[in-house]
Amino acid sequence: MQAGRWTDLLPRIVSGSILAALALAAIWVGGYVFVSFVAAVCGIIVWELVRMLAPGQRKRALWLGSLSAICSVAAVFGPAVLALPILMIPAGLGWMWLRQDRRIYIVFAALILLAGWGMSSVRYEFGVPWLAWLILTVAATDIAGYFVGKTLGGPKFWPALSPKKTWTGTAGGWVAAGLTGLAFTALLPGGVWLVALSVGTSLFSQIGDMAESAVKRRVGVKDSSRLIPGHGGFFDRFDGVLGGAVLVLLVMELTGYPPGPL
Repeated sequence: MQAGRWTDLLPRIVSGSILAALALAAIWVGGYVFVSFVAAVCGIIVWELVRMLAPGQRKRALWLGSLSAICSVAAVFGPAVLALPILMIPAGLGWMWLRQDRRIYIVFAALILLAGWGMSSVRYEFGVPWLAWLILTVAATDIAGYFVGKTLGGPKFWPALSPKKTWTGTAGGWVAAGLTGLAFTALLPGGVWLVALSVGTSLFSQIGDMAESAVKRRVGVKDSSRLIPGHGGFFDRFDGVLGGAVLVLLVMELTGYPPGPL
């Protein structure tokens, strides 16, 4: 075993633990604290996105990031009928402002804000346990993928986008997510469908990760920023959560699942 493969483990653990503690505290407190936390994360990710796509437009990156945070809050506490139009404001404004990769920006900006709205919806419509399930499912996917992939190695999953990810790590993430869902069946209603949704959430979290990797490859950067030691930027850390939250939001809107609040 090569020690160099694990050199990033300590900073990942420390910074990841701090972020997890902040997120769990915000989830537990709820209200404006939780909404503000989600809005801040969404705003920072949009800021990172603009800086990657248009590095020469730093002021507009700050404006669009700040506007995204404001719109995230307004969509939650404003009239429900206006939530979607409010969430699309930063995407539309960026389309007018940016001169390169505008299509990439508008898709990602819309998905980022929708994912944040989805997390807030899970928290307030279904309660803390469901949001804990979502976050722990994504975390299990990420942790299992990291350790299984590092330990077993094997064929690369998609080397053109992410040269470090392997099929063994990817499959390990699915298994870990399924086991997380199985464990939560003792706490949440939904039966075996919760296991299936957990695996689907794992897959979407990995899609979110790969989509962000595609953007970074396109613009030629390793990390979305350097704000989080061992992880890079907030986009690097929360891309999986965003992908999983988008799936849960779609399932909520289209099927009425989860079955009810706790």
